[in-house]
Amino acid sequence: MSLRNPAALDFLLTRRSRPAKTLVAPAPSRAEVQPLLTAAARTPDHGKLEPWRFIVVERGAMARLADLTTKAGQRLGKSPEDIAKGRSQFELGHLAVVVVEVQTPSEKVPAIEQTYSAGAVCLGLLNAALAAGWGANWLSGWASHDAGFCKDAFDLADNERIAGLIHIATEGPTPPERPRPDLTAKTSWVSE
Repeated sequence: MSLRNPAALDFLLTRRSRPAKTLVAPAPSRAEVQPLLTAAARTPDHGKLEPWRFIVVERGAMARLADLTTKAGQRLGKSPEDIAKGRSQFELGHLAVVVVEVQTPSEKVPAIEQTYSAGAVCLGLLNAALAAGWGANWLSGWASHDAGFCKDAFDLADNERIAGLIHIATEGPTPPERPRPDLTAKTSWVSE
């Protein structure tokens, strides 16, 4: 029998991401990041493939990533506004964990289930950071979907891609609550 955990359920019912641009220093230390990664790694993983890995980006690497974003944007013909927006997550970032999806050939576990597992790691990490009292936000953006940027920035292999960049630091101003889905419109029930 599972034990009830009302505090955890209350957290999940009230949790909300913090916009990355509102996060301020300090960011968690390496020792403080470790339990967050441990929590995120406790994710559904059909076939025990572990189709993901982590790259922790500390403040000192952010300027290099911002510059690589500019180069990728110019190569891709992005507008100056798109390039500026792409750069900003690194220019303003204090710490980010890149969750890398690692596709592993498997007869039992389809590629889509591996993608789901990597996405679950992203959400697990985001929730762990929020539960630990940090501000956190799950971002991606056009640069994270560009193979050239991913290779230059993180040396990703051909079977790897970015599932998400989880920015973690101290919570700045509290954002206003946003509208939530209408569950009546999103839910159907099957009884027979």
